[in-house]
Amino acid sequence: MGRAPIVRAFLDGELIVDSFAGGGGASTGIELALGRSPDIAINHDPEAIAMHEANHPETRHYTESVWEVDPVVACAGRPVGIAWFSPDCKHFSRAKGAPLRDQRIRGLAWVAVRWAQAVRPRVICLENVEEFTTWGPLVEGMPCTRRRGQTFRAFVRRLQKLGYVVDWRTLRASHYGAATSRKRLFLVARCDGERITWPHPTHEHCEPSAASIIDWSIPLPSIFERSRDLSPPTLARIAEGARRYARVPYLIHRGNGERVGQAPRTYDISKPLGTIVAQGQKHAVCFAFVAKHYSMRGDGSNVAQAITAPLGAITTRDHHALVEMYTADRVDHGAEASALLAAHGVELPYPVIDIGMRMLTPRELFRAQGFADEYRIDPVVNGKPLSKTAQIRMCGNSVSPPIAAAIVSAQFGLESHRRRAA
Repeated sequence: MGRAPIVRAFLDGELIVDSFAGGGGASTGIELALGRSPDIAINHDPEAIAMHEANHPETRHYTESVWEVDPVVACAGRPVGIAWFSPDCKHFSRAKGAPLRDQRIRGLAWVAVRWAQAVRPRVICLENVEEFTTWGPLVEGMPCTRRRGQTFRAFVRRLQKLGYVVDWRTLRASHYGAATSRKRLFLVARCDGERITWPHPTHEHCEPSAASIIDWSIPLPSIFERSRDLSPPTLARIAEGARRYARVPYLIHRGNGERVGQAPRTYDISKPLGTIVAQGQKHAVCFAFVAKHYSMRGDGSNVAQAITAPLGAITTRDHHALVEMYTADRVDHGAEASALLAAHGVELPYPVIDIGMRMLTPRELFRAQGFADEYRIDPVVNGKPLSKTAQIRMCGNSVSPPIAAAIVSAQFGLESHRRRAA
């Protein structure tokens, strides 16, 4: 994704602000839409700011709580064209489960009202999980079901009393070109007399697949050759994924390597076979799917997905793994593979001699989220490159850049321009 031509007519002299900036997803989307990075970025996490600085060096960065930054002082009298807010979502998300919620974290969204009161951005964008609309008071650390949504409605009314029109929708990242099915609530508020415009999906009927972001040249070690055995739940997920998705094979090339710059060679099983060489077999059959390392639902529906579908929502933890069933060209672990599948009642219409698995890399996850490969994800912090754990956390916390670009473009009448630039 390259930068769009600079569009100054719409934001001439106006500031762009990214609060809760994180690793830079919203900022990257804003840059794609408007041709320049935000002027101000705020986040309390030094690692997040380090990644943001590496990719948006022209931005003024505040490494502190969003409540500690005074909007009036930060803006120094300049008007604000657009302010983006992505407050912490885990205390609204279903993924948090039963643990107690923290009212202070749930109240972070009120900082958007503070900016609206202090510097009156023309456009305010806010991103959160779908459950944000259920925001209400807590009773003994848990949401009060009787007052569900009460605080959210009060939040909207406060913006409206300040002269903003407010609207919100749930959008899916894969409908705008990212290879993840991540769904998020987006709220837009305007006080400039212009109407709120929502972007039209660009990939609703041609969603990018998980296969498109995977580096197929990275080897998958056998699950039967590990120094430590996989846990029973992980083995159960692998078997369940095989039951659901390991029935659409593809071919990989073995033997001689690729030329410099040549993509790893794989072949559609429905197409004619490549040239048969005298040296013997050069094609091996693989059956791939993505395993999801979450707690298994009763129906097993959240443990795996087809490689042809967009990757599931990327979280702050290492959850997605590529699994392949091999029928050739591997050390024979057929007995172990058969025993594993049989133990979980899985029957496949072909013999499996090995099963390989690896976790998806941070680069693959960022790619699925919609970041370009040029995006720096390993800046040096305290003398060391950002850890893999921190990189995944930044990715899981990030806004998908394509969908942020689409929303911002729509507010400034640039959607058709954005499509041409893409």
